Amino acid sequence: MKIAVGADHAGAGLKDRLCAFLRELGHEALDLGTRGGASVDYPDFAHAVAGAVAAGQAERGILVCGTGQGMAMAANRHQGVRAAVCRDLFDTGLARRHNDANVLCVGARVVGEGLAEEMTRVFLETGFEGGRHQRRVDKIGPNPP
Repeated sequence: MKIAVGADHAGAGLKDRLCAFLRELGHEALDLGTRGGASVDYPDFAHAVAGAVAAGQAERGILVCGTGQGMAMAANRHQGVRAAVCRDLFDTGLARRHNDANVLCVGARVVGEGLAEEMTRVFLETGFEGGRHQRRVDKIGPNPP
């Protein structure tokens, strides 16, 4: 699977670790930056990753900032993107099973590396249940009722 990955300065280190982890799992990591700890604007990277997912250039995306919140807000502005802020395995599994999340947003200041790796694994391996959840996902957009 091709996964677009991006981060701001707060998440750059964890992003690098997750890119390596994705490769260890046999996936292609499309690293869209940032690199290093110099201050940058998180929406730039959220839009890059969400744009890649929306355009079909990547099957899923992962975004990392301090809390994951800002990344999710920016990414969810893209049609067809369902970005979920997750802080544990339960959140991650339900975001996939019930919401068909295609972008995982992680907070580097609230989630450690080991947990972030396991969340990434769950995000990639968990399928969407469909059924009653499909009707709800359909109502998310692009034209809500």
